[in-house]
Amino acid sequence: MPGVETLPDLEEATDTRTARQSPYSVILHNDDFNSTIFVATVLYKVFAYPQLKCITLMMEAHKTGRAVVWTGSLEVAELKVEQIHSCGGDPSNPKATPLHATIEPAA
Repeated sequence: MPGVETLPDLEEATDTRTARQSPYSVILHNDDFNSTIFVATVLYKVFAYPQLKCITLMMEAHKTGRAVVWTGSLEVAELKVEQIHSCGGDPSNPKATPLHATIEPAA
């Protein structure tokens, strides 16, 4: 039609999918100052794991030097590490320091 302007197709290539964040792991490292009972108790307080799982994770860290105690989003991993550190060291040992926990990208 004369005088009618047609607009070009404006098909946009948009991706509306939400990008997933890569998971991160909280790593508990072994130390020689906190008792096994204290370590298992901290895991119970922070993660609310069953007692057997807390003991299993504590023993893995003790025997191998480290244990993956939780995996998920970076923000929650940071919170969990902060919670572990806030438990302090074993009150039965004056040389005890807060448990050593770190974050790394999940395998």
